[in-house]
Amino acid sequence: MNHASQADARQPGGSGQRKLWPILLAGGALLVVVALLSIVYGSTIYSLREVYAAFVEPASSKAQLILTTLRLPRMLVTVLIGANLGIAGALMQAMTRNPLASPSIFGLNAGAALAVVSMTLLLPGLSAAWRVYGAFAGAFATAVLVYAVSHMIRWGKIELNMALIGVTAQTFLAVGTQALLLFNESKTDMLLFWLAGSVVGNRWYEVSVLASWSLIGLLGSLWLSRSLSVMGLGDELARGLGQRVKLLRVGVLVAVVILAGVSVSIAGPIGFVGLIVPHMARYLVGLDYRRVIPVSGLLGALLLTLADVGSRMISYPGETPVGIVTALLGTPYFIYLARRKGVGS
Repeated sequence: MNHASQADARQPGGSGQRKLWPILLAGGALLVVVALLSIVYGSTIYSLREVYAAFVEPASSKAQLILTTLRLPRMLVTVLIGANLGIAGALMQAMTRNPLASPSIFGLNAGAALAVVSMTLLLPGLSAAWRVYGAFAGAFATAVLVYAVSHMIRWGKIELNMALIGVTAQTFLAVGTQALLLFNESKTDMLLFWLAGSVVGNRWYEVSVLASWSLIGLLGSLWLSRSLSVMGLGDELARGLGQRVKLLRVGVLVAVVILAGVSVSIAGPIGFVGLIVPHMARYLVGLDYRRVIPVSGLLGALLLTLADVGSRMISYPGETPVGIVTALLGTPYFIYLARRKGVGS
């Protein structure tokens, strides 16, 4: 077991003795409250009576139109993307046994964003469903590149090498995206807001595309969760217990690409949710990934929805991209983890 796992095992809750259902129920109740706040609060603040009337009473009104066609789809998109990123981060940290792993740190979000921006500029009429495939391709190519280059380096620990290569890849891909935008200034107004990580403007079509792919990624993650717990013991021991380690890594990679790719295609490269949430989940329920995966999804949804509500308060009544809020939360946490990892190594 590596240093990070040992540290997690020493934390309160690291033994995994806390019961799962009370945590899920408490988290679910908090999520309902925050989701309701997301529907109520915005440039116009609605009362609970107006919200109830919009969804129950047949009479049409401006409030009903805003709540049913703007606020509710936005809330659902935020919940799904938060869950996707939380689970994707947990999968990556389990696969690499690296506490610094997440779709944003390893460059998957940046690769998906570059692919989506390229497709949008070259083929501006593409729907959200087609942008998803471009995001999948960009995320998968970045993951393969980071993994291959990290294994070519013979010095240092592979876990730290992957984080460093991932951050480097993320920087180069972000520069490539900015170069595309620079040479296509007339087409980039909405893309700039999207690249900061934004859930504004999503409708029911985006919800349907996101929900269908998210369901596939979630079911795949739950199916892989038992094997991931065994894999945490090390490759040799996992093989001795009958696990097909290479095939398992391919399955995890596919699940991560689906979860992160579809999230980026809809809301842009929102960072750090996948980094923070798995640590919170392991603190609460221990190292068993049959517990970590669902709790990571719940906490990811809760964190991103709360961040989205907070983003509306920063420049009220204007909108601030939610990716800025998650970056403000996640950057200090990443520095803390990197320093702790360096000391442990």
